[in-house]
Amino acid sequence: MQKILIIEDERPLAEAVEFSLEKEGYEVDIALDGESGWRMYEGGGYDLILLDLMLPGMDGMEICRRIRQESVTPVIMLTAKDSDIDKILGLEMGADDYVTKPFNMRELLARIRAVLRRVKPGESEGSGDRLQVGDIYIDRERHEVIVDGAVVEMPLMEYRLLELFLRNPGKALAREYLLNKAWEGDFYGQTKTLDVHIRRLREKIEKDAAKPQRIITVRGVGYRFEEGGHPR
Repeated sequence: MQKILIIEDERPLAEAVEFSLEKEGYEVDIALDGESGWRMYEGGGYDLILLDLMLPGMDGMEICRRIRQESVTPVIMLTAKDSDIDKILGLEMGADDYVTKPFNMRELLARIRAVLRRVKPGESEGSGDRLQVGDIYIDRERHEVIVDGAVVEMPLMEYRLLELFLRNPGKALAREYLLNKAWEGDFYGQTKTLDVHIRRLREKIEKDAAKPQRIITVRGVGYRFEEGGHPR
């Protein structure tokens, strides 16, 4: 049984989400503030975190940042703010997805199923447990990325985008293709979400993320991965 942690200070909302998730067969815990949510997360064993942006004490951004320092556990951010900047900040901190309040429970459940489905072993297309282009190496069995001999931690979507690039070196990949493949047809929201994940990926594999030589922007199309790009 998959286990989900809800960190949300609005008790009625948290309990409504808990009820819906338990009906779907998930095991659910609730934390009503940031500090207790972080302590519960540190107890381990969660398959996904539903994380409110605005929390008393430690806010959702800080919790997400801390989670990403040590784990690739999927995070879906819950936010009452509908501005682009809040969504982008959540993604910058490493959230895998975001849902704006008030949300439809069916949509939230669909998002949760989509994220959890993408983290299951063996979901990636193609055969073979290893991919390598230049000094970038993916061990799919271990779900591990190695760049220039060093292990690099990556949240799920960055990992999946990198895998797509390594499978298609030198090819211009359309934004729509990347969104459809990386999110497996379950993408919700604005395409600028892709740009945020690409920027974070560049920070981990480029020598200078401001002047990328591996992941090149192809204007009007999308992105292209260059095999001969300089290492970090």
